[in-house]
Amino acid sequence: MSEQITEPAPEEPEEPEPTPLQCPADGVPEVSVTPAQIRAAADLLAGGRGPFAVDAERASGFRYSNRAYLIQIRRAGAGTVLIDPVDAGEDPAALLRPVAEVLDDDEWILHAADQDLACLSDVGMWPKALYDTELAGRLAGFDRVNLAAMVQRLLGLGLAKGHGAADWSKRPLPQDWLNYAALDVEVLIELRHAIAEVLTNQGKTDWAAQEFNHLRVTDIATSTRRDRWRRTSGIHKVRDQRGLAAVRELWLVRDQIAQRRDIAPGRILPDSAIVAAAMANPTTVEDLIALPVFSGPKQRRSAATWLGALAAARDNPDPPEAVESNTGPPPASRWSRRKPEAAARLEAARLALGELSEQVTVPTENLLTPDLVRRLCWDWKPPTGDAAAVIEAFLIDGGAREWQRELAVPVLAQALGGS
Repeated sequence: MSEQITEPAPEEPEEPEPTPLQCPADGVPEVSVTPAQIRAAADLLAGGRGPFAVDAERASGFRYSNRAYLIQIRRAGAGTVLIDPVDAGEDPAALLRPVAEVLDDDEWILHAADQDLACLSDVGMWPKALYDTELAGRLAGFDRVNLAAMVQRLLGLGLAKGHGAADWSKRPLPQDWLNYAALDVEVLIELRHAIAEVLTNQGKTDWAAQEFNHLRVTDIATSTRRDRWRRTSGIHKVRDQRGLAAVRELWLVRDQIAQRRDIAPGRILPDSAIVAAAMANPTTVEDLIALPVFSGPKQRRSAATWLGALAAARDNPDPPEAVESNTGPPPASRWSRRKPEAAARLEAARLALGELSEQVTVPTENLLTPDLVRRLCWDWKPPTGDAAAVIEAFLIDGGAREWQRELAVPVLAQALGGS
């Protein structure tokens, strides 16, 4: 009997190593700072053609403000310009007006546009048309949508890890930081064409257009949440109203100092120190500096400030409630006790949207915002008429786009129609 030989299964072909992208093809341009340099940058861009690749660098984690400390723009036929909107003068919007006028000629391409639009608006720049490559990647169903991952996947290029989390308020900016900044827009136009082709093949081009326009016209004002101090990390450890009052007063004092000095609040006093002081409730300098963080020389010098905030909290006749008042539904974790029928609706809706997400390869949070789904399920009352029409009207009022409603309304009507 002859021996049977089993051929080994063929190995999966390895993904080729990306081609490293170390520096811009045309080199790193000089930073435009003076009015003459900024006008020259505008003239250069005006001589190009097609859309603009746009990016901005901020100093999150270092500064209180969300301002742009460097703006990068690239256009075919013009190359890349780097603009310093801070050293340009006290009124950067006026000095950058020549650039803003040129940018009004065509589409902007950004990656994660929601992170940069606000700071660009602050210097007088706003797109008349927008393409967000990160959002496009989400709609395409990509599991990783950061710029480096998408550039590698679609263009076969490798972006070196850079300085995105650096303190971009630093002056002068190091040359390797400028190299990193220029690379962020180096292949953005090419990336836009590549991901657009993917969306076309998936039949999602119109979906993307609706999303980009919604992003462009949506109010970019900062959060209107009334009690921002409730976001303090670790606040869940504070169990009583007196402690919450202490968190509030310490947070407000810290915020005033941070805003005045333009320093990130956490660098003035970390959240952990606020929570520790609120729980310990010290009344003397000795008690305060016995706590972690407060024992350092910087906090020792500010001890009177923090003790004053704690005293104000103790004297406040109107301490905050344990839960922030709002007009929306409570956290979903409490629904099963307070409104079990709403909890059942939410589970059915999430299941239906999860199945839809797999069918169209779009994340559920991009199909509909989780908050909108929660509000629908909490407020839902079985209608006497067409459930789909009621859901449609609710989603329109909540800002859902046409493509989202076309997909979500039928599955939500089936999930909620009989409840």
